[in-house]
Amino acid sequence: MMGSGTAVVEAVLEDRRGIGLDIDPLALRLGRVKTMPLRADSLGAAGYKVISRAHALLAKGKAIEQNLAQRFDERTKAFIDYWFLPKTQRELTALALAIEEVADTPARRFLELTFSSIIVTKSGGVSRARDLAHSRPHLVESKIPKNALEQFSLRLRRNLGSIAELKTNGVIAAPLAGDARSMPFADGVIDLIVTSPPYANAIDYMRAHKFSLAWLGESVVDLSELRARYIGSERVGSAEYVRLPSKPERVIRQLTESDASKAAILRKYFVEMRAVFKEMYRVLRSDSAAIVVVGTSVMRGIDVQTHHCLADIAAELGFNVIGVVRRILDRNKRMMPARFGRKTDSMIEQRMHEEYVIGLLKP
Repeated sequence: MMGSGTAVVEAVLEDRRGIGLDIDPLALRLGRVKTMPLRADSLGAAGYKVISRAHALLAKGKAIEQNLAQRFDERTKAFIDYWFLPKTQRELTALALAIEEVADTPARRFLELTFSSIIVTKSGGVSRARDLAHSRPHLVESKIPKNALEQFSLRLRRNLGSIAELKTNGVIAAPLAGDARSMPFADGVIDLIVTSPPYANAIDYMRAHKFSLAWLGESVVDLSELRARYIGSERVGSAEYVRLPSKPERVIRQLTESDASKAAILRKYFVEMRAVFKEMYRVLRSDSAAIVVVGTSVMRGIDVQTHHCLADIAAELGFNVIGVVRRILDRNKRMMPARFGRKTDSMIEQRMHEEYVIGLLKP
């Protein structure tokens, strides 16, 4: 559950071999680019060539219209038409076509991420959504989206600066496609785990990520199917009953009294996280630590106290719980969610002003 790859990057900067796992396609793209040895000068040349090529494609127009007619399946096209104005669609198509012409794979991946960042962004970006990096998508019909080529140029300069600052010293990093519930590692080979799992009933990352992934060739139908596999998803199927420690069982019973369906979602989350902790215990070396950063959730007015429940689940599996520490979040720096106007008492606001750091040790 490496997310945007921050922990893997920090591992590289500390001369550690960082290995990250995630099933989210955008997280994998981010992690791979952020840990890939790249030369800022060659990337800059490729990026500015893409901008020039995109302008040329827009001037001609015919190739853009033909590609728009063929680029998406029916469901994905309906999604694109709903969230992006025709002018923006042409601009994004021009950029996408120009990036696809880049032969160098590392450079193309970097430029695809730059492209993605003008769509999934805190500033409102080029879609008709209010703010994809802070909230669930909300259509704003009066919004005037920003020019995609101008935004790409701005992001390119910013990202080139970040790449220039990353010094890997030849250390190998490996962001991999994988599921934390079934890790592709042998027993007892990992020295340290640092991760922040999805929160129960909190943020649906795919709702935002599919805005850029659709432009990068993914089908919204396939992405919806993948979303159902995410830990914490609200799709509850039939599964074998797993007994949990007393604290999570108590919270589930309490929630069942007011909302049985929400209680089923919460049980599924705890059971899935139990599978994650079991795998973490298996792959860690003895006398090694796992650091888990998690937020709590409020469901039907009940504080789930996710941090305490997860700590109990980990302890039952054999971990020593070293401590659970509260950390206050800076509302202005966090990516999700954000306040709009003066409404500060929403449920999502209540549960996202703090997070908890769980320290675990495998004996």
